[in-house]
Amino acid sequence: MKIITDSITRDELKRMAASLFGDMVKGVVDVDRQLLAVDAELHADLEALLLDDGSKQKNVWGINLYPDLEGEQFVEFNSMINVRPSRKNGSRGVEDEAIRKKIIEIVAKRVK
Repeated sequence: MKIITDSITRDELKRMAASLFGDMVKGVVDVDRQLLAVDAELHADLEALLLDDGSKQKNVWGINLYPDLEGEQFVEFNSMINVRPSRKNGSRGVEDEAIRKKIIEIVAKRVK
């Protein structure tokens, strides 16, 4: 597990993907601190890593990254940690368009 505070390359993501899921890397984004945590079997493990590092639970969202794909297919919004009725997010996706946009911006900033 790794918190990306600067940047990570797609080649690094590809190596991570190959070691766990083949074509995908699980990630968690802190939309307030603009951090990306990657490389775990469970989004919950990445969430815990960020929380231990000072993130607030309301700001962390789970995603999947597909390093071989481009555009909208690169980031998938699908994680159990995203189910938050208290934040009006009742699905595994990220229903708030503004939060989705912020996540994509942070991923674009962190993945080179």
